[in-house]
Amino acid sequence: QVHLVESGGGSVQAGGSLRLSCVASVDINRIACLGWFRQNPGKDREALATRYIYDDYTYYRGSVEGRFTFSQDNAKNTLYLQMDSLKAEDTAMYYCATADQKGDTWCRTSYDYTDWGQGTQVTVSS
Repeated sequence: QVHLVESGGGSVQAGGSLRLSCVASVDINRIACLGWFRQNPGKDREALATRYIYDDYTYYRGSVEGRFTFSQDNAKNTLYLQMDSLKAEDTAMYYCATADQKGDTWCRTSYDYTDWGQGTQVTVSS
């Protein structure tokens, strides 16, 4: 089991930026699926940015593409989510997640992920 710890959430005005971090307890270079998600109460968990280890690209949710950037530092076993031009509708609890194997959705949805962080709250005021 992978232990994940997110940080970097907070409150920001619309148009502002935040960078989320997620430190993993294992070598992320060997993990099949890496992803960032968000969720609001009573709603489904949304995939924001996901990667499959053998792909050369990051899959982004349409509503965040061009504003959010997924990166990783393998030496630090850390994932990042740079969030720019934030909007009120980006308000949510944000999670990082991993999986040892890709599932039916090729790491693109929450169904494939087995290990989750505790979440960090992002609040954007308009």
